Amino acid sequence: MSEPVTEIANRIRELRESNEMSSEWAARALGVTVDELNSYESGEDDIPVSFLYMAAKKYGVDLSTLLTGENPHDRMFSLVRKGEGVHAERCSAYQYQSLCATFMHKSMEPLLVTVEPKPPNDEPHFNTHSGQEFQYLLEGQLRVTIQDQELDLNPGDSLIFNSEYPHCLKALGDKPAKILVIIV
Repeated sequence: MSEPVTEIANRIRELRESNEMSSEWAARALGVTVDELNSYESGEDDIPVSFLYMAAKKYGVDLSTLLTGENPHDRMFSLVRKGEGVHAERCSAYQYQSLCATFMHKSMEPLLVTVEPKPPNDEPHFNTHSGQEFQYLLEGQLRVTIQDQELDLNPGDSLIFNSEYPHCLKALGDKPAKILVIIV
């Protein structure tokens, strides 16, 4: 795995250990198996953003703290210039850019997500997390699958859904899809 993924994995493990939680307890609390938790904490497997979001909430830290290792410090506002958001290389399928990593006590998590095209026979990876997710497609074409519903989005289309339902993203065609995602 890449260095950023290994660093994120180490932060997750360190948070669990500093909260004196066993792997078994943390796995149950985060809705994964002990084997999945161990693979995430070791950096062995891709860590879904849904898991990162749940882990941040469970351990009482900001998602950007897990992604960057730094605590947010802006109180009044956080200005992020084009292309300057905090990047998180988590896996090859999605690229995440936090659009407000330095803002304290956020009530939402805005992300710029780039979904790379995959082969047609590639198995989808579904995520779930608490709350709601808003998506606004900026570029490309995107298929969002929520449970058994497939929704195709074009630039300018938006979607909000209950993110407790299993969902996944797939770029359509041979170009990446770029979306603004807001998790609440």
